[in-house]
Amino acid sequence: MISEDAPRVEVVAGVIADAAGRILLARRTDGRDLAGLWEFPGGKREPGESAEAALIRELEEELGIRVELGDSLIAVPQRYPHKRLRLDVRRIARWRGKPRGVEGQALAWVPPAKLPAYPMPPADRPVVAALLQPDRYLVTPQPGESDAEWLEGLERSLAAGIVRVQLRLPDIPEPRRQRLMRAGVERCRAAAAEVLINGDIALARELGVGVHLRAAQLRECIARPIRESLSLAASCHDEMELRAAEALGCDFVVLGPVSPTTTHPGVEGLGWRGFEKLREITSLPMYAIGGLEPDDLDIARLHGALGIASIRSLWRYTYVQTPLF
Repeated sequence: MISEDAPRVEVVAGVIADAAGRILLARRTDGRDLAGLWEFPGGKREPGESAEAALIRELEEELGIRVELGDSLIAVPQRYPHKRLRLDVRRIARWRGKPRGVEGQALAWVPPAKLPAYPMPPADRPVVAALLQPDRYLVTPQPGESDAEWLEGLERSLAAGIVRVQLRLPDIPEPRRQRLMRAGVERCRAAAAEVLINGDIALARELGVGVHLRAAQLRECIARPIRESLSLAASCHDEMELRAAEALGCDFVVLGPVSPTTTHPGVEGLGWRGFEKLREITSLPMYAIGGLEPDDLDIARLHGALGIASIRSLWRYTYVQTPLF
């Protein structure tokens, strides 16, 4: 296995969409690493070359087109057995010419919803998640005395654009927890938001929604606890838990805390460097958590995160602190 201190290969790639919204993929040719897999077109940066110049050059050499770059999408650090790389992915705003496989590579225009079906190198899989999945994952706070206020907060969060929610209600009496969970699922469904229940696998199965496993549950599970059509997520803090999430077939994970928070008293944060080191070892879509705001989305993406998970910064009404893990 290559050392964590080995130099990192800098790679650039572009997300090119046609008028119908289809995304262009290129197939790696025989004789290359990971031959036969599909990837977002691009290539290596030359010494002293900027990422922008490298992507413009690579797309002209590989596809025969001249491009105008758009926004940065995500930068994915990834460790392979023989190398470490960082994949810097940009949206392509416009291009001139007709894309073709100048180097003999096959090309495919793929509807976004079908991207996950294409076999890809590990570094490209988080790019698909960044294109298709929400960049914010709301974790619900502990309710105060009023159920109505908590439900109003959830409704306001959904109205503000939240479309992925973890219903998490520890340490309250069971009848009330059940009542709020069921009402929360109803609110999320009415808003067409994806909902996962924290920890309660039986209730998630009954209601037909996803499950977010606690770290302790993750270590104990030996098989996926819900059917493939429902989302399975987990809270992770280290390499062992990330490996367990992969083995279990989790659809995404939450990793942190990135920074020390009041909800993790005495727990030292990973920092972005620590987060990125763990990001390197898995291709799972990953949310960063711990002291993060929506304004941190750009920096989270630069370190390979799908987005941020949060209570305080994403909740739109009252907020009651409670430990996350």
